[in-house]
Amino acid sequence: MNSERRHVEPHERIAALKRHLLEGVPVSTICDELGIAPTAFYRWQKELFENGHTLFETVAPPRPPTTPRMPRSSSSKPSSRRKTRSWPSSWKLSPRKKKEMGRPDQALGPA
Repeated sequence: MNSERRHVEPHERIAALKRHLLEGVPVSTICDELGIAPTAFYRWQKELFENGHTLFETVAPPRPPTTPRMPRSSSSKPSSRRKTRSWPSSWKLSPRKKKEMGRPDQALGPA
């Protein structure tokens, strides 16, 4: 037996399995032609029978990895939406403070 390993392409493997299964060519003949051991041929056959169903499963193609996005700053792109002003709740005056400050329509100071 040759001590050098021979790499057999996937399309050659399928062709060899097809010749054996459909045409009835003996495994020994195929192995002699390809220069492989019969155990390699039977391993290919086992892999085909165990994983062949995956050929018929419909799977969406894998998506490319996405990069994390940085939050947009307010100056990067002007917004088309109208902004409403919101004051912090700490800025709101209590009713007592409003009374102390008086009414805005009254004149300030002594009259």
